[in-house]
Amino acid sequence: MSQLIKLPDVIKLTGLSSSSVYRLASNGEFPKPIKLTAGGRSSAWIAEEVNQWVDERIQASRADEVA
Repeated sequence: MSQLIKLPDVIKLTGLSSSSVYRLASNGEFPKPIKLTAGGRSSAWIAEEVNQWVDERIQASRADEVA
């Protein structure tokens, strides 16, 4: 079963601001939140997708280092 995390946890995991999270998600550069309620006012992210995004940023950063 997938774990869902709310925006404050996404911010803690990524170091991004809330506006950056939503901007990157709308540009397809960050996982999109899922809607938890019919009205769409409550949303959360799949923890595995956010963690994968962080891992990809780490790998990209390390790939630029020269041994």
